[in-house]
Amino acid sequence: MATARLRLMVAGGGVAGVTCAEQLAGQFPEYEIILITASPLIKAVMNFKQISKTLEEFDVEERPTHMLKDHYPNIDVIHSAVQQLDAELHTIYTESGKEYIYDKLCICTGGRPKMIVKDSPYVLGIRDTDSAKKFQSRLAKAKRVIIVGNGGIALELVYEIEGCEVIWAIKDKAIGNNFFDAGASEFLIPQLKADKPEGTTPCKRTKYTTEEREKDNVAEREALGSALGPDWHEGMKLKGVQQISHRIHVEYECEIANIWLREEFVLLKKVALAFPDHAVEERKTGIDEESWPVYVQLTNGKIYGSDFIVSATGVIPNVEPFVTNNPFDVAEDGGLKVDEQMHTSVPDVFAAGDVCTVAWEPRALWHQMRLWTQARQMGYYAAKCIAADVLGESIELDFCFESFAHVTKFFNYKVVLLGKYNAQGLGTDHELLLRCTRGLEYLKLVMQNGRMKGAVLIGESNLEETFENLILNQMDLSAYGENLLDPHIDIEDYFD
Repeated sequence: MATARLRLMVAGGGVAGVTCAEQLAGQFPEYEIILITASPLIKAVMNFKQISKTLEEFDVEERPTHMLKDHYPNIDVIHSAVQQLDAELHTIYTESGKEYIYDKLCICTGGRPKMIVKDSPYVLGIRDTDSAKKFQSRLAKAKRVIIVGNGGIALELVYEIEGCEVIWAIKDKAIGNNFFDAGASEFLIPQLKADKPEGTTPCKRTKYTTEEREKDNVAEREALGSALGPDWHEGMKLKGVQQISHRIHVEYECEIANIWLREEFVLLKKVALAFPDHAVEERKTGIDEESWPVYVQLTNGKIYGSDFIVSATGVIPNVEPFVTNNPFDVAEDGGLKVDEQMHTSVPDVFAAGDVCTVAWEPRALWHQMRLWTQARQMGYYAAKCIAADVLGESIELDFCFESFAHVTKFFNYKVVLLGKYNAQGLGTDHELLLRCTRGLEYLKLVMQNGRMKGAVLIGESNLEETFENLILNQMDLSAYGENLLDPHIDIEDYFD
């Protein structure tokens, strides 16, 4: 039964859910905050740093749930997956057979990997700690792996894997299409052929494991574990059995057409290609004499054998237990639609992170991407919106939604993305300013009518704060032209 004090509920133990629960618990110490999570570990944001007005950096640490309760005594953590929501009765039913009544609910259940094939022992999706460990153990025995997808996890994997041949199949003309244009991709490609630098900084954060829960329902955990941290591969040995460093072949503009097990492949009398020898100028590819457990035919007709396949083609919002028999507005991408106050279409139900899709008209220089930074920002802002709703106050859209900003690391380079960094939505009415020093830095500014609309900064340029300010204040920079990227001009001092 609901008590006289308000009961605020958060579903999901990832970054958005934990951030939301912490903010609510801090603001309303007298209220009961319930966090429902399918995973034995929660994702906590640690070492948060506000680098500039919109750029932020933080670590994501997996922690036992009791550590959350130690900091916030009014948070109760329920270890179970959600089975059903009855929005009319304000009740959540869990798979452990319990029911909980809420006054306000925030759904932060994230997303699950889009799998190219369901229930195949040779196709792995990497989403949470358990699936990452499974991948690591499979890779340790592998000579070749096929990676399908062109997002953040695919980019990290192809760079981190050693001792194993990698066939990388992407549907785009360039690698990292969500993050880069073709120029930036060309800048990064040589890193795939170079040996990785030795002695990268070890990850100093505490790592907790889920081994004590090993006997739990594995399928449930794999479907519902919250997403990996931004440095998930730190401290993980991603090495195959071969005595090689990087050996990567990219197949562009293609997808998976067929997957065959070894027995099927033999019966079909098909011919697989050997790993392309990039040292040979003609790049002739011979017939593969080796026998593999699984074979893939790409839409370009090429066939390759492999030990296993990694499906890294993005995520699908985890909405299933909530949308059944409840009148949620669901977006085309499968997310729960939310308004400027993170409200769904159902009374007293909010949503944040990968599970939601913004249905408001975004600011001119911001767009939604399912990233760590936005999960944290949405969780934090959703808590503020719930608090305003409880207190009967109005709330302005948070400043973090003014302009897109993301900092990450790819191929051992610092990568900063600002505003409309790929000229998203600007049509042909824009120009690009570029500065590239091979192996060192790649800078791109997106200009429209003399104003900076976006920027990509790869490498240690230290110009992100300057360019962020110029994007935010929309100053007319026509007079400066290409001097904005002149390495002999100290642009930071100029606009200080």
